[in-house]
Amino acid sequence: MIAQRGLIVRVLACLLLTGFVPAAAFADTAGAAQAHEEIRLWPGTPPGAGRVEGPEVIGTEGAGLGAVSKVSVPRMRVYRPAKSNGAAVLVAGGGGYFRIQLKKESTPAAGWLQSRGFTVFELIYRLPNDGWDAAAPFMDAQRAMKIIRARAGEFAVDPGRIGIMGFSAGGHLAGFTAYQPARALYAGADRFEAVSARPDFAVLLFPVVTLRKPYDTTRTRREIVGEKASAAAETAWSLDTYAAKDSPPTIIFAAADDPTTPPGHGLLLFEKLVAAGASAELHLFRDGGHGWGLGNPDQVISQWPALFEKWAQTLKIVEKQGE
Repeated sequence: MIAQRGLIVRVLACLLLTGFVPAAAFADTAGAAQAHEEIRLWPGTPPGAGRVEGPEVIGTEGAGLGAVSKVSVPRMRVYRPAKSNGAAVLVAGGGGYFRIQLKKESTPAAGWLQSRGFTVFELIYRLPNDGWDAAAPFMDAQRAMKIIRARAGEFAVDPGRIGIMGFSAGGHLAGFTAYQPARALYAGADRFEAVSARPDFAVLLFPVVTLRKPYDTTRTRREIVGEKASAAAETAWSLDTYAAKDSPPTIIFAAADDPTTPPGHGLLLFEKLVAAGASAELHLFRDGGHGWGLGNPDQVISQWPALFEKWAQTLKIVEKQGE
């Protein structure tokens, strides 16, 4: 069965390259049986306060199916393409900073990106709900970006074409990394710290953007700043605070009927980025709810991977297939 699933993934990748299989076909198969290379983010004990009791947990039912928690060893899973297009993406699943949705979000996205020639790094980051300091996931994302850039040559990647993608809380994490790459979150002095953590582009899917009213009801807000946060804390951890002219080019995808991160999050960030003079694009779909990953084939929202790829081509992040 494992060998069969691995064959299915390879066949889907080949078919997708020729346009015969929708991206959503990767939702249940991508990464299902592959043993990926993993890169630890930190030598020894990671920086930041906190600790985790017990082994990692993978959810087996409900909304937590396939989601990981109790992360004590932050790391990246590497997806190397058959033929590199020279670009890389760091992918972060969501889960409100109390779990990371791999199965429904980051893993199928990584599989699709890999099939299109991207070198992909799936981020398994520390979670405040597990006992880590609230800044721990942001330390991990910064460190991951630096490692990818410092080792770009090993992965046949252009160090100037490394992006970040995130879903929901992972979108918040990706956005914060994109708009605050120089924030001093930890002390470090090894070779990886000599390069920038700034992504060259950002892809945010149903992201948590602001922790302020009227969008102060998310699990992300509770995990990062707490139930009774000050206005200053809300501002400090809201993405729209940091929209600037030099922000990396950003593409945002959202659903109008999302009950968890309403489209106002994406609209707010888009408006702030455009007002600041940054390059930004927003796609708002009429339905899809929350946590749609690659989407189902019968949903319009399932077109987002193709829209992202076209956007990346217009920005010269990647070339058109066949060129």
